[in-house]
Amino acid sequence: MRNKVIPYNPKLKDLAGKLRKQGILSEVLLWQAVKGKALGVEFHRQVPILDYIVDFYCHELMLVIEIDGITHIFDGADERDAHRQSRIEAYGVQFLRFNDSEIKKT
Repeated sequence: MRNKVIPYNPKLKDLAGKLRKQGILSEVLLWQAVKGKALGVEFHRQVPILDYIVDFYCHELMLVIEIDGITHIFDGADERDAHRQSRIEAYGVQFLRFNDSEIKKT
């Protein structure tokens, strides 16, 4: 089955590449667990979708995994995350969210 193509802002490609190289600890830890089809499907890191960059994306499952770190505690972050998530979910994508500390504990 062919993967559904979701549009993205091409201006985000360079930033996504920089974010992949930078990698925060919890992202690196999760990446170690899912890379190379470790779970039977392929995930990609820092993927542009629409006007956003998601932490992890699996085309086969149409699944985004987001790690909410320190930036998600600021005023309005919940509303921005909800808006972003609902726009992406409109394309049939599902979300899993983890707190940064949850990833570091496992």
